[in-house]
Amino acid sequence: MAEDQNPLLIKRYASRRLYNTETSDYVTLEDIAGFIRGGREVKIVDLKSGDDLTRQYLLQIIAEHESRGESVLPTNVLNDLVRSYTTTATSAVPQFLAASFEMFRDSQSKWMENMNKANPMSGVPGFEAIQAQQEAFLKAMTGGMSGSWSGPSKDDSDAPAKDTKSGSSTDDLDAIRTQLAELQKKLSKLDK
Repeated sequence: MAEDQNPLLIKRYASRRLYNTETSDYVTLEDIAGFIRGGREVKIVDLKSGDDLTRQYLLQIIAEHESRGESVLPTNVLNDLVRSYTTTATSAVPQFLAASFEMFRDSQSKWMENMNKANPMSGVPGFEAIQAQQEAFLKAMTGGMSGSWSGPSKDDSDAPAKDTKSGSSTDDLDAIRTQLAELQKKLSKLDK
């Protein structure tokens, strides 16, 4: 747990390769994005100069996602961000963005809490398993985005980022199907 409180230190070598100091191996930008989606803070520094390069690499990750059509930032927001670099509003923009994301995370957490309280199924035996299944399904379908705003879950805090190209998403879907079949059996027994 103490390890997760400190940012993951990534060192950039002169060859521009990125080195994970915890696992002693080289990582890619996609690996770093996976660490962040998993709730981990990262710090990227230049090995030779000691300069903090974290912002530069985070912006590069965002740019790559945006260029692949995974648009989160509408064009008008990007235009406003560019304008903010040339105005006196520059000093207020970072605080505004940070506060906006904090409010978004809070409202998402409160929404989930209210949905759980208002759910008439919450008294049904096995409801926790159904709820866990729904969360796993949402996580699989959104690439982990659904739970990442509020930090890692208890089960994911030490888990490495999953590579969907290697078939782990298929494994997740198979596990979901198996658990769903078991839940359907339990529910059909309750109806009898």
